[in-house]
Amino acid sequence: MIKQFLNSFYGRLSVIFLILLIILGALQIGITLQSWHQYYEEVEQRLNLNLAENMARELELLLKDSSDIANIGHAIHYMMVLNPKIEIYILDQQGKILAFFADPSKKVKAKYVSLEAPKQFLSGYSQIPILGDDPRHPGTKKPFSVAPLKIGSQNEGYLYIVLGGEQYDLTLSTVRENYLTFTIIKGLIITLIFTGIIGLIIFFFLTRRLREMHETVKKFEKGDLQRRININSADELGQLAQSFNRMAETIVANINELKNTDKLRRELIANVSHDLRTPLASIKGYLETIQIRGDKINEQEREQYIEIIIEAAEGMQKMVEQLFELSKLEANQIKPQFEPFLIKELIYDVSNKFKPLAEKKAVQLNISVPDELPQVYADIGLMERALSNLISNALTFTDAGGIIEIAVKPKNGVLKVEVSDTGKGIAKNELPFIFNRFYQSYEKHPDHSHGAGLGLAITKKILEVHHSKIEVESEYGQGSKFSFDLNIWSGSRKLSFQM
Repeated sequence: MIKQFLNSFYGRLSVIFLILLIILGALQIGITLQSWHQYYEEVEQRLNLNLAENMARELELLLKDSSDIANIGHAIHYMMVLNPKIEIYILDQQGKILAFFADPSKKVKAKYVSLEAPKQFLSGYSQIPILGDDPRHPGTKKPFSVAPLKIGSQNEGYLYIVLGGEQYDLTLSTVRENYLTFTIIKGLIITLIFTGIIGLIIFFFLTRRLREMHETVKKFEKGDLQRRININSADELGQLAQSFNRMAETIVANINELKNTDKLRRELIANVSHDLRTPLASIKGYLETIQIRGDKINEQEREQYIEIIIEAAEGMQKMVEQLFELSKLEANQIKPQFEPFLIKELIYDVSNKFKPLAEKKAVQLNISVPDELPQVYADIGLMERALSNLISNALTFTDAGGIIEIAVKPKNGVLKVEVSDTGKGIAKNELPFIFNRFYQSYEKHPDHSHGAGLGLAITKKILEVHHSKIEVESEYGQGSKFSFDLNIWSGSRKLSFQM
């Protein structure tokens, strides 16, 4: 249980918080003790600023006629009885200790007192406390009071009083340990308890959102793809939840796309298998006929069979080429090479290729393109393929005596290209599917026996590459009209598509 708690984010966060709280508490104790000690030293020195000066006046009267310091011992002893926390030292001009008055059981370890602090004290004590040497503890600094002292008629020295002597320090240390330490520790414990409880409660509510996010992610990982995180704030956790939701939407979209791709792949295999099976069976059948009959087949029949085989092979080759082209368009492997050109010239070039077939079928092929039209900006090779597919489709479903018209009209800053026919038309229930790959009308047509249903799908992809959209209008039995827009070349811009 403890290991599980420490491995959780909430547990680790709580432990770190408590450790930091203890460290801050220890620092607070140190700062409090240091501040209290400095406060004590300043108070002591301010209260006893004139102590040495007042004592010096009394002692100078006793040393006026004699420089024997022993004569003032009883007076100093009386002063120390009245103020037991002080230690009194008499120094010469160089800071040498001439005499001291304190607990005789304690030894003075220093022979000199540095006069730097006493001179600073005598020159003006703007900065309090000023700490000086403690002769009993060399290296230790304590608050003091000092005053010049005239010893006899010739000698000059100093009266140096250490405030808070060793006896006072022992008493103070005992009181501080019993009172201050107890008070500070008690305050620290109370602070740790209340701050710790409040902090742990706050961390619990903060990490609860993380736990909810974790549960959502786990359920999403296990297959609940519709699971999302509730966003109820705009902070970092809210932004993280929003990012996860966007990522989940992307993953779901990718999964659906993969499913659709897999579906299309299966349909592609099925359709290709179906469309290849017929011509392959035809080729195999005629080849077996030629092989079996051998010399018994006449030359005319042989040529007829070979033409049928070639036609079937060409149909297969055309379908494979269309599949390859469509796959490249769908995979964005074909990068259009945009350039300005006259759409009228392209239309005439493409229609000339279909004139023999149109004349053979007795279908009239008309072109209605004004001379003053501006240039368009597109990939001329891809546009040639798109137009060829539309005209070929129109010829396939238009009977003898019918009309196919290719027209171009300016419209809202673009050129609208239309390919219309007076053929069989398309049933309303088939219109939504005619641009799907391998889709073929239920109304079979003799000239469409080898079609794979890829021409319109390729045309749609070509126009999508040009950021254009193909539209169709048709009524069954009255013909069809396919149209799309091309952007006009302005000479000052490369491309601005109209949708």
